[in-house]
Amino acid sequence: MQIPTLTTYDGLILPQIGFGTYSLNGAKGVNVLQSALSTGYRLLDTAFNYENEGAVGQSVKRSEVERSQIIISSKLPGRHHRYQEALDTIQESLYRAGLDYYDIYLIHWPNPKENLYVEAWQALITAQQMGLIKTIGVSNFLPEHIDRLVQETGVKPAVNQIELHPYFSQPELRQYDAKNDIITSAWSPLGRASSVLQDPILQGIAQQVHRSVGQVILRWEVQLGVLPIPKAAHLKRQQENLAVFDFSLSDAQMQTITNLDRADGRLQNQDPAEYEEF
Repeated sequence: MQIPTLTTYDGLILPQIGFGTYSLNGAKGVNVLQSALSTGYRLLDTAFNYENEGAVGQSVKRSEVERSQIIISSKLPGRHHRYQEALDTIQESLYRAGLDYYDIYLIHWPNPKENLYVEAWQALITAQQMGLIKTIGVSNFLPEHIDRLVQETGVKPAVNQIELHPYFSQPELRQYDAKNDIITSAWSPLGRASSVLQDPILQGIAQQVHRSVGQVILRWEVQLGVLPIPKAAHLKRQQENLAVFDFSLSDAQMQTITNLDRADGRLQNQDPAEYEEF
């Protein structure tokens, strides 16, 4: 299956769907990740705090897919935002994974109360200059956070990975990212298998296009220009989530899904302006 691509402003080519790895740990995690690579996924998204960078690296090592064909992304935890700690953590991430470089490395959360995210960003810039990272970006950053990064370092993120699903479509942040040539990536794109998948409006659209609700949601995100990163432990669901590039949603169907947006749509009230994760 030919997966469409998005290109970061600094030239990294990304498949327009990735594979989430949260909670995929140990030997079972390696098996699931090998299955994902065999199914056709070429972007694996992990984080220092997922404690599975080793499993991700091992799955790549065991895969028949060449390392150069796989995009691997990881994230810096909030407790290591200080410059030297951040550099050490990036190196430790690579040691854990048994990799020479990450294709993408993100600051996981801005943690604005700690007010160290600019220092962390400077460490990512250094790590990129050292060849440890190809492309640097952020996760859960609001426009004011990104504006400050650019003002103080002159370097903007290539990717902003945010919570995004039909109940929380983030139109203003998507517009900001697009205006600034930043790729918007979606974590929990299916709403963490919550009530989103049971929504009667989404079920109705799924019946219209003869697809699953999950496929409809992922297709909606793809047509928005977003890069969704769904997780699936079972082969059938992995295959299903990847099979979203051979059909389209109409403008009316797209708008109907977007209209599901809720002011309180965050799944766990994790507002980056206040929420902190270490």
